[in-house]
Amino acid sequence: MGTDFFIYMKSELSLLLIIFALLIIKVWDGIQDNKVLLMLANILLLINFLFGLVLNFDGQLFNGMFYTNEIISTEKSILNLGMLVVSLTGYGWLKVHKHLLEFYVLILSTLLGMFYMISSGNLLMFYLGLELSSIPLAALVNFDMERRTSSEGAMKMILSSAFSSAIMLFGISMLYGTTGTLSMAELPALLSGGYLQILSLVFVFTGFAFKLSSVPFHLWTADVYEGAPVTVTAFMSVISKAAMVFVFMSVLAPLFVNMQGIWYGILFLSIVLSITVGNLFAMRQSSMKRFLAFSSIAQVGYILLGLSSGNEMGATSTLYFLVVYLFSNLAVLGVVSIVSSETGKENISDYKAFYKNNKALSWVIAIALFSLAGIPPTAGFFGKMFLVTAGASKGNYILVTLAALNMVVSLYYYLRVVKAIFIEENETPMEQVKINGSAAIGLIICMIGVVMTGFASALYDYFNSLFL
Repeated sequence: MGTDFFIYMKSELSLLLIIFALLIIKVWDGIQDNKVLLMLANILLLINFLFGLVLNFDGQLFNGMFYTNEIISTEKSILNLGMLVVSLTGYGWLKVHKHLLEFYVLILSTLLGMFYMISSGNLLMFYLGLELSSIPLAALVNFDMERRTSSEGAMKMILSSAFSSAIMLFGISMLYGTTGTLSMAELPALLSGGYLQILSLVFVFTGFAFKLSSVPFHLWTADVYEGAPVTVTAFMSVISKAAMVFVFMSVLAPLFVNMQGIWYGILFLSIVLSITVGNLFAMRQSSMKRFLAFSSIAQVGYILLGLSSGNEMGATSTLYFLVVYLFSNLAVLGVVSIVSSETGKENISDYKAFYKNNKALSWVIAIALFSLAGIPPTAGFFGKMFLVTAGASKGNYILVTLAALNMVVSLYYYLRVVKAIFIEENETPMEQVKINGSAAIGLIICMIGVVMTGFASALYDYFNSLFL
C-alpha cells in the first residue's frame, strides 16, 4: 500500500503539506509582510490546483474506508479552483489582517475535511470529515473578533452545526443498528425500507439539508453570512455548498438507492420550499450579503432539482451548474469583498450609481448576476436549462413548472441590484475603488468562466463522460 497511499491521497497530502508549511512559517516568524505571505499562499494554492489535475487513478485504501476515482478527482479540482479564487479576491481584506496565516490554516483544514467526506467509503470516516470541515469554519465566521455581528454569526453557526451533526449521527447510528455495518459498499443491499431505516433516511437528509441551507433548515444562513467576513462568506456560499452537493451525490443517492421513492418525496418538498422561500426573502434584503444568502438558498433548490432525477443527466447537469455557480457567485462576492475592504460598505443602497466611478467592477457584478438569474448568453442560462431538463426527465412537470416560474421571480431581485448600479441616481456615488492585481486576476478567472463555460460544450461532454 506504500506507493498507492501517496497516489490515491495526493490531494489530501498536498493540502497537509501546505498547512504544515504555513505552520512552520508561523512558528519561525521570519516573514512579517502580509503581502509576501499572500503571494506565497496563492502560489501554493495554484500549485495545489495544478497538481490535482494530474496523476488521478481509481483505487481505495484502508479496506475501502477511503476511495477515489475520476469523478472524485474532478470534484476536488473544482473545490481547489474555488479556494484559489476565494484567496485571490479576498486579497484586500487579508493583507491587513494580523492573523493571516491562521486564516489559511483554518480554511485549508476545512477544505481537507471536505475532501475526506467526498472520498469516504465508510460512514464513520464520513462523519469525521464532516466535523473537520465544520469546526474550523465556525472559527472563521468569528474571524473579525471585534465585530459583534461576527460573534453572533459564529454562535449560530456552531449551534446549527452541532445540532445538524448530532441529528445526522443519530441517523447513522440507526443505520448501523439495523444493518450491522457502516460500509457504504455494503449498506445499499441491506436497506429494505423498514421504519427505522426510513427514520434514519430522514435524519441523514436533515443533516445534509442544514449544511446545504435547504428550507426549512436554512434559518442560520443569512445571519452567518452577514456576520462573517466577506471572504469567509464566499467560501461558505460556494466551496462549502459544492462539497456537500458532491457528498450528496456520492453518499445519499447511492446509499439509499433502494428507497428512492421515499427520498424523492422529501426532495420534492425541499426543492419547492427552497426555491420559493429563497426568492421571496431575497426580494426584501438591503444587505448584499443577506441578499446573496437567500439567493444561494434558492440556487440550492435548483441543484436539488437536478439531483432529483436520479440519473446520469441529473448528475452531469448538477456538476456543470456547480462550476457555473462557482464562477458567478465568487465574481459577485469578489466585488463585494473589494468594496467592503476599501470602503466598509456592504448594503445594496451603497451601490447606487456605482457605475459612475467603477465601470469595470460594475460590469463584473452585472454579468455575474445575469448568470445567477439564468439570463442568456451567460453560462447560468445553460446551467439552469440543463437542471430543469434533468428534472423534467423524471416526469414531474409540476415541480419543473414551479421552478420555471420562480426563475421569472428571481429576475426581479437580481435586476434590482443591476438597476441600482447603472440606473438609479446618487448625489454622493461611491468613490473609485482600487483593484489590486490578485483580486483582478480572481475576477478575470470568474468572468472567463461565466462567459466561456456556457459556450464550451466540451466541459459538459467531459462531465457527462464521467457518469456514463
